[in-house]
Amino acid sequence: MQIREMEEKDNQTMEQIIKRSLESFDLNIPGTAYFDSQLGRLAQFYKQQSNAKYWVAVNDQDEVIGGVGIAQFGQKKGICELQKLYITPEAQGIGLSKELMKVALDFAKEHYTYCYLETFKKLQAANLLYIKLGFQQLEKALDESEHNACDAWYIKELS
Repeated sequence: MQIREMEEKDNQTMEQIIKRSLESFDLNIPGTAYFDSQLGRLAQFYKQQSNAKYWVAVNDQDEVIGGVGIAQFGQKKGICELQKLYITPEAQGIGLSKELMKVALDFAKEHYTYCYLETFKKLQAANLLYIKLGFQQLEKALDESEHNACDAWYIKELS
């Protein structure tokens, strides 16, 4: 397995991974990443922003099996958001999410003071990982949140 920056050729595969994952939890609803306008062109979207990147994990056959992004959160100076952490069902349970997050958080530390993320309580494995990696749960979303369907929010001080 290898983690690299996303390329345009990965757009369609990553969009399918995100949509299938959300569908599997009945989260293909408005207010989630499922309806993000940039979902079909993530590579270009992240390249257009400063201090933002999206990485994909690929298997030995160079097939995309997951990804994660970091971008500035709204207009808040010093706060980034961990975005779109999704992996295929076949790649779950082997520590891939943790590896993707390590790459993303290492990048975030170079550019931001805090990392914010939004998720769902029903995604128990993800919530446990965020806590294990030092994220603190918040009572509500930060202002400027775009995913109003989420019901769990976390922040981590980067150091």
